[in-house]
Amino acid sequence: MIDISITIVAYNNEADVRDAVRSMMEHTNGRMSKKIYIVDNSTEANQLSSLAEEYEDVVYQRPGGNLGFGGGHNYVLPELDSQYHAIVNPDILLTEDSFSVLLSFLKQSKAGMAVPKLLDEQGKMQAVYRRDLTVFDMAVRMFFSSHFYKRQYYHTMQDMDYGKPFPVPFAQGSFLVIRTELFRELGGFDERYFMYMEDADLCKRVNNVSSLWYCPGTAVIHKWERGSHKDMRLLRMHISSMFRYFCKWGWKLW
Repeated sequence: MIDISITIVAYNNEADVRDAVRSMMEHTNGRMSKKIYIVDNSTEANQLSSLAEEYEDVVYQRPGGNLGFGGGHNYVLPELDSQYHAIVNPDILLTEDSFSVLLSFLKQSKAGMAVPKLLDEQGKMQAVYRRDLTVFDMAVRMFFSSHFYKRQYYHTMQDMDYGKPFPVPFAQGSFLVIRTELFRELGGFDERYFMYMEDADLCKRVNNVSSLWYCPGTAVIHKWERGSHKDMRLLRMHISSMFRYFCKWGWKLW
């Protein structure tokens, strides 16, 4: 059994995936056994398969269609043989040995899943840690982001001390490390969400049986593009996934 498995789901973003893999190879302790799975949902031709030739720790898989975010990560679930599993976006860059810190944090705590500091490319902390989702908070986020600042401040947990660990109801699924046994017990992501909200659903299920904690000991860079705020098709998909989430977990209005 290896120490950690890592999945990156690619979708027409070869340059980002290559940068992410290189940063992991450069900054992860060489004594840590790992396997990086690249699940390629791309519709465009690329050369990502060459990463498996370049790095012995990389496994390239092409399902033959776009499985979505959760489906892509679940694609490798049957073959995982690791103590811990990392869910990593292609737009993530490591600048230090984050996996060692997060695994140590999980080993020393009873948490089932952990999230590090997520910083933008200028080193600013991103507001990706959130309290339980409500219809109001999602509406503000999607349509009224220039209003209700106090509520947004509270919802995104900006009142917390980020120098200390604390439990998180929902952390964006850009970079999460979970105990592989727990991930398998939960059946991975709920694939009824093709894209968006599957990370909120996973966090909810983790917290129902274990806990998700913020780990202050390490930081990663997240080149966050927030596609659904720019593309009407993605916005409709995001709204559809929100509807599915609240139908599943209850319509908490406020």
